[in-house]
Amino acid sequence: MSSPTLAEQIANRLRHAILLGDLAPGASVGERETAQQMGVSRTPMREAIRILAKEGLLTLRPSHSPMVADPTLKQVEDDLTIVRTLEVLSGELACDNASEVEITAIRALHERMIDLAEAGDMLRFFETDMAFHRAIARASNNARLDELHGQLLARLWRVRYLSARQAWDRSRVLAQHGLIVAGLEARNAQLVRQETDSHIQHIQRNIQGHFRKESA
Repeated sequence: MSSPTLAEQIANRLRHAILLGDLAPGASVGERETAQQMGVSRTPMREAIRILAKEGLLTLRPSHSPMVADPTLKQVEDDLTIVRTLEVLSGELACDNASEVEITAIRALHERMIDLAEAGDMLRFFETDMAFHRAIARASNNARLDELHGQLLARLWRVRYLSARQAWDRSRVLAQHGLIVAGLEARNAQLVRQETDSHIQHIQRNIQGHFRKESA
């Protein structure tokens, strides 16, 4: 795997700032000012902004600085409905198409999450959780499905992280992930479909709770 470019490193720093709330929804992200703060030139900063805009974390505005996206609950739920369908399908396809190496890598991510849960490292736990779902999409061996899943999951990162932080149910997440891994190892598409669908339903309820709290 190639090392991340400077633009990708900058995008990752900004992504973390958005996830952790250091850059709040609606906040302006000026290209010049942010580049100066990070000690980088404007060229990689401009590319980093494009990366985050493509992910849906930043909104580009003509004649104005980019702004941290502030999606509505309806927009988030629309994206999540598609993600739910894609993840159920990717799990089913992975049961048929994934190599043993790919399934072993998915289990390794699950075991990494167990270690991070015990350490109480929520941010890395969440990032590994996202990597777990991305790995299953890749293991479907359907390039278009994988591409669409990656785009939509990136758009949902922030709201999923904030909703998970509000209700960090590690035991439930790990239990469901464990059953998904067991289903993949057994090539049991029904088990994978059932647990994946239940998992996304819990995420949707957490997100609804997050929006209710924000609007209170």
